[in-house]
Amino acid sequence: MDGTLADSFPWFLRVMNAVAARYGLRQAGPQDVEMLRGCDSRRIVEWLGAPWWKLPMIARHMRALKAQHLHEIALFPGVDRLLASLTEKGLVLAVASSDAEDNVRRALGAANAGLIRYYACSASLFGKAGKIKSILKRSGIPAAQAIAIGDETRDAEAARQVGIAFGAVAWGYASLEALRAHDPDLVFMSIDEIAARLA
Repeated sequence: MDGTLADSFPWFLRVMNAVAARYGLRQAGPQDVEMLRGCDSRRIVEWLGAPWWKLPMIARHMRALKAQHLHEIALFPGVDRLLASLTEKGLVLAVASSDAEDNVRRALGAANAGLIRYYACSASLFGKAGKIKSILKRSGIPAAQAIAIGDETRDAEAARQVGIAFGAVAWGYASLEALRAHDPDLVFMSIDEIAARLA
């Protein structure tokens, strides 16, 4: 969701240092952002100095904070068209997200949310593989016929753990170089390219 369908990175940058201060983590300056975009999730956690036991608390806080600020976060231009096009082509759509399902549905809007067949939300930082597995099980879709599309290295790792293809997007949280290091099956340079290449 975040960084792939929703343009939430600017909001994240605005709130991250306040969250870091609340939980006693290292704060990031403007000069650190590009470096962090090139790191995998484990390295980011280490750089922040976040103890693993604090991660669930931080995640809950971020979900609650985001629920208060959803009006500040827009979908990327073309997402409505993308979801409609994929649905018309007969693809089954699902969202696996670290965010709460209510936040995801609200961010998508009623029409788009209705096009998503399966939701697997509130994943832990490294829990997306389990969410993807649950989607495959509920849908009955073989792993060989599925693809996870995302903007973070942990999305690539989750897809590999489950044995499905991974498509990296060039416009999200992680840098394209960091995503390419995980050997994505496809790289999408624009929203419209997703529908065109999955047709």
